[in-house]
Amino acid sequence: MSQILNEYTPSLCNLFAKNFYIGAAVTPFTIKQQEELITTHFNSITAENEMKFVSVHPSEDEYTFEKADTLMAFAKENDMHVRGHTLIWHNQTSDWIFENKDGSTPTRDQLLTRMKTHIHKVMGRYKGEIYAWDVVNEAISDKEDEFLRPSKWLEIIGEDFIAKAFEFAREADPHAQLFYNDYNEVNPIKRDKIFKLVQSLKEQGVPIDGIGLQGHWSIYGPSIDLIREAMKKYASLGVRLHVTELDLSVFDHEDKRTDLTKPTNEMLSLQAERYRDIFQLFLEHRTHLESVTFWGAADDYTWLDHFPVRGRKNWPFLFDENHLPKQSFHEIVKLLQKS
Repeated sequence: MSQILNEYTPSLCNLFAKNFYIGAAVTPFTIKQQEELITTHFNSITAENEMKFVSVHPSEDEYTFEKADTLMAFAKENDMHVRGHTLIWHNQTSDWIFENKDGSTPTRDQLLTRMKTHIHKVMGRYKGEIYAWDVVNEAISDKEDEFLRPSKWLEIIGEDFIAKAFEFAREADPHAQLFYNDYNEVNPIKRDKIFKLVQSLKEQGVPIDGIGLQGHWSIYGPSIDLIREAMKKYASLGVRLHVTELDLSVFDHEDKRTDLTKPTNEMLSLQAERYRDIFQLFLEHRTHLESVTFWGAADDYTWLDHFPVRGRKNWPFLFDENHLPKQSFHEIVKLLQKS
């Protein structure tokens, strides 16, 4: 793909160098397939799946760091920052941690010991190399009348499993920034619950440094006003903000069609306007916002392919399937030239 990147295409991360890091979620496959694009436009990476519990700790006495190590070596070679994702989550967690060898459920103390061992082992391996970690991921319920999402962590340990995870993480790497990360983070009902959780943790003296706004949005919503309100509210807690998993689906959530083989011109125009407006908002909050990470780099690879509709391609990024900058990229460049 080297012919598509030329001297006339400015580097995205260089454009924002005085404002915040520009990151991409990567895999061992994409750092090869998209290497020139990633090293040109991004100065931070996040492992899409390779640092999740099930990927690095499949059984109690087995750690599989090979793929994570590959990504760390790539980051080091290219002088890139790394966000760690994710330590404690209800999903993609190895079954063994919630069940003893005799089939019984571990006690609270047993599970806390296993949690601590996992966090210390994973964070300890990359101590001083990963500057920020998503310590707890998606613990807030989407249901209006429910605060915390039901999970084995909650069921066995209790509500303080979140506080304990942060305490263990601080022990493991005292200098790493520690984040709570979630989606639907600008929805007012869920936003207020996330705010309540983080406010409570801070009041208890729990070592939490920031809130990760995943940013899985679309070209139709949420509104800029909702994003602004959420960022202002979270920032009022005195924490850092990271946008951790940004992408803009070209489909509305209710749109189930599968007939498109490429995005329409209208989709591309709406996407460009949305990215421009969103990055204008990010610039307004750069005092609190330290990092903006896309959940991928270019449209040839995105988790939104086949999700939530099987057999459907999506085009959520600033770069197309050939790694060429899209209208969205150029709108952001123009925005920065004006600022």
